[in-house]
Amino acid sequence: MGSIEGILAGFQVALSLEGIMFVLIGVLVGTFIGMLPGLGPISAIAVMIPITFGMDPAPALVMMAGVYYGAVFGGSTSSILLNAPGVSGAVATSFDGYPMAQQGKAGKALAIAAISSFVGGTISVVLLMIFAPVLSSVAISFDPPAYFALMFLGLTAITSLSEGSTIKALISAVIGFMVVTIGIDAQTGTQRFTFGNVNLLEGIDFLVIALGLFALAEVCTLIIKRKDLSFDNKHKLGSLKVTKQEFKEMKGPMTRQSFLGFVLGVLPGAGATIASFIGYITEKRLSKKPEEFGKGSVRGLAAPEAANNAATSGAFVPLLSLGIPGSGTTAVMLGAFLVLNVQPGPLLMTDRPEIFWGIIASMYVGNVFLLILNLPLIPYISKILKIPRPLLISLVIMFSIIGVYAISFNTFDLYMLLIFGVIGFLMRLFSFPAPPFILAFILGGMMEQAFRQSLTISNGSYMVFVNSPIALTLLILGLLSFLFPIIGHFRRKRKEVS
Repeated sequence: MGSIEGILAGFQVALSLEGIMFVLIGVLVGTFIGMLPGLGPISAIAVMIPITFGMDPAPALVMMAGVYYGAVFGGSTSSILLNAPGVSGAVATSFDGYPMAQQGKAGKALAIAAISSFVGGTISVVLLMIFAPVLSSVAISFDPPAYFALMFLGLTAITSLSEGSTIKALISAVIGFMVVTIGIDAQTGTQRFTFGNVNLLEGIDFLVIALGLFALAEVCTLIIKRKDLSFDNKHKLGSLKVTKQEFKEMKGPMTRQSFLGFVLGVLPGAGATIASFIGYITEKRLSKKPEEFGKGSVRGLAAPEAANNAATSGAFVPLLSLGIPGSGTTAVMLGAFLVLNVQPGPLLMTDRPEIFWGIIASMYVGNVFLLILNLPLIPYISKILKIPRPLLISLVIMFSIIGVYAISFNTFDLYMLLIFGVIGFLMRLFSFPAPPFILAFILGGMMEQAFRQSLTISNGSYMVFVNSPIALTLLILGLLSFLFPIIGHFRRKRKEVS
């Protein structure tokens, strides 16, 4: 079956009455779960595996796919309104989304996020249809040296995430590196920084840190400033209308980051979180007004939303084409495939075309549903802003606790949530930026693993990073990315002196 026939067969599945119903259920469930801090699509899909047992595989997998990209789509809501990321891929959304909400532009921020998510999701689905078989071979070509170089390129952008002192941004990143080393070393089995506590053997979950540094830190700030009445005046819905100038600002970031997010999503292990951070950093570097980022920038909101939604579609490339999960959520989906007696991989396109193309076609339908559902619901979703501050603080704490406890059902994680909440508040108090901490935590573990795997392959020779063309190219780009801001800083100093 050719691509055209396969696409038509996929739309027959997605546009059937049963297909539309399951797509709608999937995106609704996903959007709702994405709005709740900490739960995420992994938990939802894991719960749905026994529910869908015995169902026809095509509609069951279409529904699970809808839960996945629906959760990423809806994860921006709590990031924008409460500064409490619903899913890890929406952390970067809060950098400019929450400041916009504080400026009384919550409606506009939600509309920009919805439009950017729709554009990112739609472009990535088109790319998925066209390039899925080809890109799967590209993903395989990324060996450990190339992965290390890619992570290095991402880390050189830490200075772009600093709002003030570069030294403080680097200190924040170093702490992130230290925290990610906690647990059992995957290569040697050695315990690192566990202090004899068995609860730290598996390390600290990312959402524990994200909710602590952002949600609970925001709660602490609200409590300290409880007598500041300006908070209640700022938190208004505002207009939902996106002006022509704002749409013009969005157009470039949405398009660029849709392509970049899709490519990063294709790489096994990268996922929506890394795509959103790199998308945000890239746009800040390209912007003529980088100082606006972090203060309610339209570009800063559109870029990560387009990137993370594009990455969710990209993650299906290695899953469908090779049977290799491209993210944590697709790893759970791989289990769902096997439970439903479907083997993803090179033969899926020919043996079960209705599933391969049905999932892809359902993403078109799902993205349209998400846009139609989310835009009219913005006035109702934003009612959260009208909740009295004491009740709002209580709800944020409650959802953060539920989200963290649902990950591992371990009360120790709740203590860690509290600790990182205090750390996040102290970082705000002394002007240490949290984003470099988060980026270092995300990339640090993968970077270390790829570095050690590379040296194992080469018997300890560092030339393995030079001999790989992909790794060498990415390392050069990383060095240039690191040096340009330093050169620019010295040039500005010379102009000031002269």
